[in-house]
Amino acid sequence: MEMSRLEEYLSRMPGAVRDYKEEWNWHRWQVGSKMFAAICTPSSDHKAPYAGHPLLNLKCAPDQSLFLQEQHPEIHPGFYMDKKHWIAILLDGELPEDLILDLCRQSYDLVFSKLTKKMQKEILGGSPASSSL
Repeated sequence: MEMSRLEEYLSRMPGAVRDYKEEWNWHRWQVGSKMFAAICTPSSDHKAPYAGHPLLNLKCAPDQSLFLQEQHPEIHPGFYMDKKHWIAILLDGELPEDLILDLCRQSYDLVFSKLTKKMQKEILGGSPASSSL
């Protein structure tokens, strides 16, 4: 998947804020100060399957995480994240772009749903709580 397209998609999520965590060398996206996505490229010092691959870390429901890992060789437990609630996608693999974008949306929705109703309303500009683009 083209990195610029992925970054643009993540940045268009309602209330999404992008920053760069220099000490980790991570580009992160947050909503309501809670991270929902991160892109990094672990060095060759890290173990397989992460070493040297551009990765996308996303929040994921635990049951879906296991299913995705069984179905797609590009999906692994989250890199430096809670392995039960996060997945890492190898962005240099063959995973279809539509699936990557759908998983981004699901990650955003999981994090957004845990924000207070007041914060959700502020992010959405006072409209009913719906995070659809």
